Amino acid sequence: MPESVLVRFRGEMKPGVTLRDLVHAIPYYAIQQDLLTVEKKGKKNIFSGRILEIEGLDSLTVEQAFELSDASAERSAAGCTIKLGEDTIAEYLRSNIVLLRSMIAEGYGDARTLERRARNMEAWLANPNLLAADNDAEYAAVIEIDLAEIDQPIVCAPNDPDDARLLSEVQATASMRVFIGSCMTNIGHFRAAGELPDEAHAVHQCPRVCGFVPPTRMDEHQLMEEGYYAIFGRAGARTEMPGCSLCMGNQARVAPKSTVLSTSTRNFPNRLGEGANVYLTSAELAAVGALLGKLPTPAEYLEYAVKIDSMADEIYRYMNFDQVLAFQKLAEDGRRIAATIIDEVA
Repeated sequence: MPESVLVRFRGEMKPGVTLRDLVHAIPYYAIQQDLLTVEKKGKKNIFSGRILEIEGLDSLTVEQAFELSDASAERSAAGCTIKLGEDTIAEYLRSNIVLLRSMIAEGYGDARTLERRARNMEAWLANPNLLAADNDAEYAAVIEIDLAEIDQPIVCAPNDPDDARLLSEVQATASMRVFIGSCMTNIGHFRAAGELPDEAHAVHQCPRVCGFVPPTRMDEHQLMEEGYYAIFGRAGARTEMPGCSLCMGNQARVAPKSTVLSTSTRNFPNRLGEGANVYLTSAELAAVGALLGKLPTPAEYLEYAVKIDSMADEIYRYMNFDQVLAFQKLAEDGRRIAATIIDEVA
């Protein structure tokens, strides 16, 4: 039996549909094809122990691709590959070269190791080459996902990350708490969520965000600079040190038997709180839920999603360090420091 499962996306995403919805579309479509079952007895899982290969989303940034690759662990996959465009990879490497050399300038880690990585990235940029599947590659299964068919959010119902359902299939459940954080988020998600409270003028009556936790300190710093921490602070949201927080399950916790909309990776029983019922959703859907105090209908969600879509270019900006003057200056210093050290060793 071949050791890979191919998921091939095609078409364009519809308004209001997010990358997290595509993450959940993978188990949703697998269920439709009888390749995955939620029931534990006699469970089927075509992904278990195999490599999940994803195609058809070439224009994703590397930061966005992480969201799909991180979620492969919830499929019990052995690993994940995502076919991206050469320009996307080059953009990410140019940013990281500057970041690595700025780290050298600030005395972080071993300068020789960091410089070696930077030079290897420069070597790839000089002669780019990407791996691709053979044209006659065989797979354990091929799952075709037409993005034109996805016209509403897809969530994972309590308490199983395999239990993917359309939003319209999981109505009539109140949402008392919201968690926005974990490695399944990036800076764009926090901007998107932060744009919604003031829209409804409900920010002062919306203390339902029980966790607002960026994955990295750099994201935290940037969001503070842009004023998003102030927005969530006024909303009564609890902000915490960047990292896993509720998603880990042994740090912050929600009240027993809470209903939660969460951007975390997993919603296993009792993980986020004793007896908690946790829906896995996008940050955008979670923010709407925080405003309304319940899991919204598709129509309610799309009313707010229109604003996010109209601001997409500004909201979903990523931190390209090669375009930040302060990092550029540090990187030049780091290059000189590394060259001196390497020359001395030689």
